[in-house]
Amino acid sequence: MTHDAGITSPGQSAVSVTSGSPAIAAGHELEHVPGRPISWAGVSVACAGTVVGCAGMIPHMTWWLFWLGAAITVVGLFVLLFAKTFSEDWY
Repeated sequence: MTHDAGITSPGQSAVSVTSGSPAIAAGHELEHVPGRPISWAGVSVACAGTVVGCAGMIPHMTWWLFWLGAAITVVGLFVLLFAKTFSEDWY
């Protein structure tokens, strides 16, 4: 079911609202859920490890920096695993 706002003058746009659309939904359905701080910390550590590992490949392969980045990424993934991010923070 669509309701039009009516005739518009030049320079204005018509507004249409479809019933049942998320813009009309009430309650908690449109709430922003930021997640837990430990989940953000785990993601940040994993991303930082990825950046460090990629920096080990520029401009030539620096193996110790690459493996350091890989280890940092694994630490971040373990933080996410033990914080149960994928089971409790999944909304």
